[in-house]
Amino acid sequence: MPKPISEIRKPEIIDAAFAAIKKHGLPMPSYDQIASEAGMSRQLIRHYFPTIESLLVALGDALAAKYRELLMRGILDANVTERLPMFLDFYFDFLSGKGLGKPADDAVYDALFSLSVASEPIRKNLHDQYSLLQWTIAHEVQISNPGLSQNACREIGFLFVSLMYGHWKMVATLGFSGDYHKVTRAALDRILASYNAHYEDPDLK
Repeated sequence: MPKPISEIRKPEIIDAAFAAIKKHGLPMPSYDQIASEAGMSRQLIRHYFPTIESLLVALGDALAAKYRELLMRGILDANVTERLPMFLDFYFDFLSGKGLGKPADDAVYDALFSLSVASEPIRKNLHDQYSLLQWTIAHEVQISNPGLSQNACREIGFLFVSLMYGHWKMVATLGFSGDYHKVTRAALDRILASYNAHYEDPDLK
């Protein structure tokens, strides 16, 4: 059965919004810029996305879906119970040689973060994405380190998100060497070791 036309057009428009942001940066891309990238009329784009804000929320969802797709492929390929090393290696781009390279989307995420200051829907979309990532990493930390409390695992999940986001912004936006991924990845191993050796759960005091 053929796909509905909306299932073809919407992903094309989202891809065009991605391209427009990469090319033009901020402020928020216009319908004309997106239409130019998509090879469609602005009226057609407005039909599917009545506001630019709704389109950028859909773009955020599409970016997150790409990560889920790649991680699921990595999980299936690895076929191991302890998945934390694979997750960390993926997010710091150590798996590109295995066809699991981290998407080159940092400039677009940077723009979405900037736009989220004045847009509650974009802000909520990003908050929910990174919150889910924090909890996902916390879950994997708990599996790999069953002696750590849930508080400790949540903290490590937050530290991971902060380090990962900060690292790629420094590289993609400010031009720091991509080789620093070795530093940040190794730092996470040291953080895990430190928590296992020294963490005191405040709830147990």
